[in-house]
Amino acid sequence: MKIGIAKERRQNERRVAASPDTVKKLVGLGAEVTIETGAGYSASFTDEAFTAAGAQIAESAQAALGEANIVLKVQRPLTAAEGGTDELALLKRGAVLVGILSPYAAKDQVAAYAEHGVDAFAMELMPRITRAQSMDVLSSQANLAGYKAVLDAAAEFGRAFPMMMTAAGTVAPARVLVMGAGVAGLQAIATARRLGAIVSATDVRPAAKEQVQSLGATFVAVEDEEFKAAETAGGYAKEMSDAYKQKQAALIADTVKKQDVIITTALIPGRPAPVLLTEEMVRTMKPGSVIVDLAVEQGGNCPLSEPGQVVEAHGVKIVGHLNVPSRLAVDASALYARNLLAFLTSQIDKEAKALKIDWEDEIIKGTALTRDGKVIHPTFTGEGA
Repeated sequence: MKIGIAKERRQNERRVAASPDTVKKLVGLGAEVTIETGAGYSASFTDEAFTAAGAQIAESAQAALGEANIVLKVQRPLTAAEGGTDELALLKRGAVLVGILSPYAAKDQVAAYAEHGVDAFAMELMPRITRAQSMDVLSSQANLAGYKAVLDAAAEFGRAFPMMMTAAGTVAPARVLVMGAGVAGLQAIATARRLGAIVSATDVRPAAKEQVQSLGATFVAVEDEEFKAAETAGGYAKEMSDAYKQKQAALIADTVKKQDVIITTALIPGRPAPVLLTEEMVRTMKPGSVIVDLAVEQGGNCPLSEPGQVVEAHGVKIVGHLNVPSRLAVDASALYARNLLAFLTSQIDKEAKALKIDWEDEIIKGTALTRDGKVIHPTFTGEGA
């Protein structure tokens, strides 16, 4: 059982798919781990730390991956068309590839995995079941993104977040609105509250109200009879009437005017991000306000945001940093590496000390894109489209 890990070569990517802690555990499970030199430097993991944990250090990506039965990646392999190293070509036939493979954004590459004879597993497709919580890469990375979004907002905001009583007068607390109360949104709420802001939040799921309020924030919604009926929908978004949508939109538009900072977090797998903040809403915001758009890589929750840039429109700063989890590379790598460890451990035969994939396992069915030279995930074969 040979595991290979190469340095991530995509732009803005500082994470690595292993930590010294997970390497030690993988070696304990019987694996031989080979890591390309320098792969962990951007995440503050040195070659020496990996060596001490039991890994072998290779001088190139080819040396790290060429003989590996299992290849662990953060992002999908680079292709020849994208320039630089053709990483898929480095993998041998029959290898198992595990990473955040972005199959919706790179459907052609799913077919390439099959053609190359690689069994590929996309970690972001992990089923949301109790047994897979420790493997949930979306949650582990979104949690950090929500935290960092607040820090990025504070760095761009020209005022303080908490109320301050000074001899020269009182500094009013910042007002923060978080749009979307998923993992990233809830962490953003908690972080903004720790910094002393007055926080409110909105979400299309009525069941999010309790979570928002438990963190000390105000839930923004038109709480009429239709809303109360939707609260019983098991925590999932329920299609509301057009009349309700109009009332909710008016409430959000009025709320936006009063905010100093707005953080948007809404993403839909395989689809462009929904627009939550229109240009008209931005025009109504106070000069010096800040928007952090965590959905910028999928089109953005605000049409004025620019990928990888901080821009100003109508007196409002709009932050569109790319790959926000990677901006906290040490913790993001450590958590992601643990997600991978949990995934592999569930499929390793402890006695034989070998990978033994259970293709009937719900976790495998959810994440497997290819097997034995064929695309098998129903979403990408056309069966589940």
